[in-house]
Amino acid sequence: MAKVRQKGTGAELALRRELYRRGLRYRVDYVVLKRPRRVADIAFPDLKIAVFVDGCYWHGCPEHATWPKHNAEFWRQKIETNRLRDADTNSRLLDAGWTVLRFWEHQSPIEAAETAAQTVAMAKRRAPPAGADKKN
Repeated sequence: MAKVRQKGTGAELALRRELYRRGLRYRVDYVVLKRPRRVADIAFPDLKIAVFVDGCYWHGCPEHATWPKHNAEFWRQKIETNRLRDADTNSRLLDAGWTVLRFWEHQSPIEAAETAAQTVAMAKRRAPPAGADKKN
């Protein structure tokens, strides 16, 4: 398990490349919650948008997840715990005013980037202009 990549997976890198190609700038492995510590794969902190790219196996994708036969109870519990943590993260971030985007690793990075780009554009339209809250 120590050799399983947790950051910079192929799906995550493909999404980051596509976002960058579209001119979007973002933070990588950004701490969105301090307690409990939760880290977004990609974040737009000023707009409060957190993006997660979930592995089909590790997060129990309904289309592609397979349940292991060896040590089945341990792995089922591990994957279910990941799902519960994902739901908890979503809930805490939504309560804190963040927009949460979750993509499965099997999803097209182009389609995921399009969704993220639309979300960023909408957030920018809602955000007050820079310096608008300052007094003259």
